[in-house]
Amino acid sequence: MSEVRLAAEQRTEFGKGAARRTRRAGKIPAVLYGHGSDPKHLALPALEFARVVREHGQNAVLTLAFEGGNELALTKTVTTHPIKNYIEHVDLLLVQRGEKVTVEVPLVISGEPASGTLLTQDLSTIQIESDAMNIPDQIELSIAGVAAGTQIHASDLTLPDGAVLITDADALVVAVNEAPSAAQLEGDDTGAEASEATEES
Repeated sequence: MSEVRLAAEQRTEFGKGAARRTRRAGKIPAVLYGHGSDPKHLALPALEFARVVREHGQNAVLTLAFEGGNELALTKTVTTHPIKNYIEHVDLLLVQRGEKVTVEVPLVISGEPASGTLLTQDLSTIQIESDAMNIPDQIELSIAGVAAGTQIHASDLTLPDGAVLITDADALVVAVNEAPSAAQLEGDDTGAEASEATEES
């Protein structure tokens, strides 16, 4: 994951009214915390930060440019308005080069399992520990040609060098089962119809 430079301003006003004014000015209220330091209340440029999240994901590492210096930060929480879909607030974690951090990484499934099978995906993200400057954008899992009866657990995933699995190793990621036949599906429908008829009588 590449490092992104972003201008940041320190906020001196707090509360809902101040946050609304910050957003009206085209900026996003944010808080930077970590390493035992006092939290810093910031304003980030809204369009630039939205582009960073879109291009680098929610684990983006930012070089925050302040007056008089820079801070390295990991994006921890992005709060989005549930209806209008704009970014309302951001939590940032202060990090250092070489530091290990725990993050949620998207799991991307590729390929098609064997013919006549049905795929069930239990996990869409996994938690790993990684160098803050080398967080993978995603973890890929190929299920091309996988046979019915196959179960893939978190411990079966291939992680990038230096990454450590934090998610329970026994957690089920995907299961490939035999797809029900047309006769079985018709049988289920017939059973359901017979049950409804019995209830009605």
